[in-house]
Amino acid sequence: QVQLVESEGGLVQPGGSLRLSCAASGSIFSVGVMGWYRQAPGKQREFVTDISTDGTTTTYASSVKGRFTISRDNAKNTMYLQMNSLEPEDTAVYYCNADVTVTGTSIPVIYWGQGTQVTVSS
Repeated sequence: QVQLVESEGGLVQPGGSLRLSCAASGSIFSVGVMGWYRQAPGKQREFVTDISTDGTTTTYASSVKGRFTISRDNAKNTMYLQMNSLEPEDTAVYYCNADVTVTGTSIPVIYWGQGTQVTVSS
């Protein structure tokens, strides 16, 4: 009923930048908090950042604060992650998630994207 589709990641040199997007589609009544997580090889999935429904409140993991910026376009049900000053430690599969209320229901459910690989290497 609902899909979260992430943009393609890629290979970036250290110090470089990359922008990811995550678009929600389907039988959507409303989209609440949206966020990004990542999972590096051999590690658990970790929180990166999230953004409130109206886009006014954001939270960042200390490891990315000042380098990553989350934003959203509610008219398009799309969220973005601008990643600057990328480091090899940022290499991971990045997943988006969102609290989505499906049309005809009243309780939001968390949906996840399929994940996109970001590799930072020279």
